[in-house]
Amino acid sequence: MSDIDVSGLIEDLLYYAKEKLDLGREDAIYARNQLLELFEVEPATRKGEEKDFQKEVLDKLIEYAFGENMIAPGEEIRFETRIMGFVTPSCGLVARTFEEFRDNLGIKAATDYLYNISIASNYIRLCDVKKNICWTTEGKYGRVGITINLSKPEKDLKQVLAEKNFKGIKYPKCLLCLENLGFPGTLTHPARQTLRVVPIVLNGEKWYLQYSPYVYYDEHCIALSEEHRPMKISPATFARLLDFVEIFPYYFLGSNADLPIVGGSILSHDHYQGGKKVLPMFSRPMRETVFRTDSVKVGIKDWYNSVVEVRGTDKEEVQKIADHVLEKWIDYSDKSVGIYAYTDDRHNTITPIASKDGDEYVLDLILRNNRTDEKHPYGIYHPTEDMHNIKKEGIGLIEAMGLFILPGRLKSEIMEMIEILTSGDLDFAAINENPRLSKHLGMLAQIVAENEDNITRDNAQKLILRKIEEICFKILECTAVFKNTEEGQEAFRKFLYSLNFMA
Repeated sequence: MSDIDVSGLIEDLLYYAKEKLDLGREDAIYARNQLLELFEVEPATRKGEEKDFQKEVLDKLIEYAFGENMIAPGEEIRFETRIMGFVTPSCGLVARTFEEFRDNLGIKAATDYLYNISIASNYIRLCDVKKNICWTTEGKYGRVGITINLSKPEKDLKQVLAEKNFKGIKYPKCLLCLENLGFPGTLTHPARQTLRVVPIVLNGEKWYLQYSPYVYYDEHCIALSEEHRPMKISPATFARLLDFVEIFPYYFLGSNADLPIVGGSILSHDHYQGGKKVLPMFSRPMRETVFRTDSVKVGIKDWYNSVVEVRGTDKEEVQKIADHVLEKWIDYSDKSVGIYAYTDDRHNTITPIASKDGDEYVLDLILRNNRTDEKHPYGIYHPTEDMHNIKKEGIGLIEAMGLFILPGRLKSEIMEMIEILTSGDLDFAAINENPRLSKHLGMLAQIVAENEDNITRDNAQKLILRKIEEICFKILECTAVFKNTEEGQEAFRKFLYSLNFMA
């Protein structure tokens, strides 16, 4: 028998929920009975106390569950989410409270409430997010942020495409469907008993707002369609994005492109990502203006990839111009710089990002193309294979805006590379036979060639991280359909002037 006081821990959990989750008296009684049944224990003889919530309450309950064979290895987070689901306010109550905050204290107070609930319920697992390794670096067109992500597994491009084309019966159909509310989870689908969403209206449609459990940046939120339908960039997309930033002017909202390779990780469900305007691209000005009226301005953003910026005080005019850019870009080809709109399939699309800058509405339209050829089987505007050791996934809107989410495997691989570089016996043949490090062989060879005998234990990590930074800059440059060269920028202007804005 375990000597862990489970009944007392349940009371500690209820104490926490009353303090941090506004759990009401009646709901606390209900939750207590559910937890007593789950753990098959009698009620405690003591009251709950304030403790280190994760280490002294949740982790102890998980330890007890292991000891009593209630869960198997790998089921820890699923079980923890089930526990927290009992003490998290109901979906309906959260939505009503959100509306009360919005009506009485303003929309910012409402989103603060929803965000804090998402953290307090452990839906956003800050204990995992804080393990991420994050830094920034300056480049030719501004800074770039880099995160080695330890809270979410790397996703293969083939897996993304397979999910988009999946025709079988699956419940919920994807990670973004409304049916995830309360879902107990499986070994391949995370538990969502603590997920809370609030309804919003975008372009006359019912959508829902939630926060991302992975919070790649400040207040990383998701707007998702009530209907499970594929991602699609259309004039309605721009209308929804602009509606959103009108409601939440302190947030941006962007859509991943609707094609594989240049799209995000989930193309099967129409959704957008937003949050505080902290991503690097927002700090960049226009490189040049190509069209201007009293109420709107169109130009090329001074950024690594190909961004058409449309800004103005007239929301409808901003959207009208964005509609025109999309319509023309879909069918645009320029053989002189290798841009083809169609081969067997359509290739041109846009990654749009909306924000507000004072009284101005802003749409940043990142031009994308997903064509492949024999030399570039993963995509002509995708990282080349010599960069896949750092980033192989599709480059979605977050990376395209200058925040790289790199796979967690890099943490341990960097430590192994440091040992190899400082061992004094660099054996490239042995590295090539190592399944974990063989993918880094080219990068290690470059580091050695560029630094000769100047690699020490003190500077080895710095050299590796600098090489990762260089690769991230190259990846952004790969995504540019019009390269930042004289020839590429002239072709970019040619496209914009072909739009004939004056007409």
